[in-house]
Amino acid sequence: MTPGNNGASTPEDDDPFGYLYADGQANGAQPPSGGYGYPGSVNRVRTVGQRQYGQPQAQTAAYGQVPQQQSYGQPNAHYAAPETVPGGAPTTRQSPTAPPSGGRGRGPNTKGLLIGAIAVVAAVVIGIGVAMITGDSNDGKKSDQAASTPSTAQSASPSRSSTQQSAQDGKLPTIDAKALHLEGGATTASDVKGAKADGGTYVGNFNHVGAAVTWTVDVPSTGKYTLHTGYGVPGVDATATLTINGTAQTTPMGLKNWAQAPQGDWEKGWTKTYNWIELNKGTNTIRISCEQGNQCNANLDQLWLTNGWSK
Repeated sequence: MTPGNNGASTPEDDDPFGYLYADGQANGAQPPSGGYGYPGSVNRVRTVGQRQYGQPQAQTAAYGQVPQQQSYGQPNAHYAAPETVPGGAPTTRQSPTAPPSGGRGRGPNTKGLLIGAIAVVAAVVIGIGVAMITGDSNDGKKSDQAASTPSTAQSASPSRSSTQQSAQDGKLPTIDAKALHLEGGATTASDVKGAKADGGTYVGNFNHVGAAVTWTVDVPSTGKYTLHTGYGVPGVDATATLTINGTAQTTPMGLKNWAQAPQGDWEKGWTKTYNWIELNKGTNTIRISCEQGNQCNANLDQLWLTNGWSK
């Protein structure tokens, strides 16, 4: 090539892009009619699978003109959305699944479960502690009761419950002292008011050695019984001897001034006591006597039995 113009006779033949320059346009250069890489071939470019054979193709705008813009939201002739193709993806937008109510969307309320578990453990520990304390307390009470259990035939002041129990117990007998077998000069009397026996009659003249009363009584079974004795003293303590089925008890029968009557006042001295004894099934003999060493200044009112060793 020489510095001179040895190329094509016209700009458009010399430079295929001469139509893009001002001098080329002045000399009448025109864009190519079509071919690979030129504007005329742009309308043949399609997205894979988009071209529908047998359908009319959109027209290409003339060179130098702006193609008509499509309105927003209107179908595009050059593009077909996947959902418009048979078998395509559904067009309905799926709503996200709402998290379960009452939580933060991060699983179960572990804080609440932990608090509940701690409460259960605390309740169990408290229950065990209460059971241990109660058990120790009950054991202590049992030990105290065993230690304070008096020996057979020991006398004491009767509680109100013993009187109620004897009144409600209809299986075991009650007897007035005047109905007992009297010995040794013991006699009946009624000059001191306040005796519970029928007609206010009691057994007196008991304060000398040899005086005695004997009760022959039947019980339904062999076992422990409580003998209750109603009596009166003149404001001072008295004693007697209790004999069960021929065997005298080693401990004297206490006839104390539980009513706290003034000394010499027989009417205010009526009271009662109890003794724990053991009887055999069937007939038994209960004897109260004034023996050597006893202080027997007392009037005998009534006798009655209750089951077991009670007060």
